[in-house]
Formats: sequence, C-alpha cells, structure tokens
Amino acid sequence: MTGSSVSRRRSGLPELMEWLGSGFPEVPVHGQDSHVIPIEVAEGSGQYVLRAELPDIDPEKDAEITVEGNTLTIRAERSERSERTEDKRHSEFRYGSFERTVRLPFPIPEVGPTAEYRDGILTVTVPRTTEEEPATRTVPVRRVG
Repeated sequence: MTGSSVSRRRSGLPELMEWLGSGFPEVPVHGQDSHVIPIEVAEGSGQYVLRAELPDIDPEKDAEITVEGNTLTIRAERSERSERTEDKRHSEFRYGSFERTVRLPFPIPEVGPTAEYRDGILTVTVPRTTEEEPATRTVPVRRVG
C-alpha cells in the first residue's frame, strides 16, 4: 500500500443516534403534522390505567378523549404562549397537535371511564368489563315425550 492513500469514511452512527434520540422530529404521525404522546399503561385490580404525558396544556380546552369499541384515542393541542414568543435561539419544546390511539384488550364500557389531569399527566382509568360470552354457543337439545 505504499503510495496509495487510504480514505477514512466518517461513520453516520452519531447522526443516526442523535436522530433516534430526538423522537423522530421529521416523521409525521398518521399523515398529519402531529406528535406522539408518551404513555404508560398498567392493568390490574379490575381496571386499565393509561397515563399520558401532556405538560403545559389546559385539559378542558386543549385535550379530547374519544372511545370506539375497544379503542381509546387521546388528542391534544399545545400552542406557544404569547409571553414565550421572545426570539429563541434554540428550543426542543414541541407545539402543535399530539395524538395517541391505544387498543384495549377488552371493550370499553359506556359508563365508567374517567380522566384526570394533574401536574402535566393525564390519567385515564377504564374499568375492566366482565368477559363477553363467546359468539358461538351450544344450545342443549332435550328429548320431549
């Protein structure tokens, strides 16, 4: 290898790790310009508890929870407040639409789900319904006469 120069290629791994660690800022969710809501899920004691991280929102105006069958969807909107619009040099805060859909392992009852918001965490509690009867059942036949 005398006389030839060996070119070293710089690895793209640091940039990839930075992109992965940034929460995929350039990837739209569901074809919209929305962000995924980070969640925690727990199940036990006859209920399903979903905790969603939604800091700095007004839950009565900026959040919506919808249910359909066994699917629960949380939507939220966070706007930059006017007192925070000074000329920023750098910001990693996320503003805009946030959405998360979760499929529960059972149908969501019409009565019973509750939602509370405290310290930037939205907690949705859904009581576990009794198991549904199977769609196919056997009907016993009795001999008469």
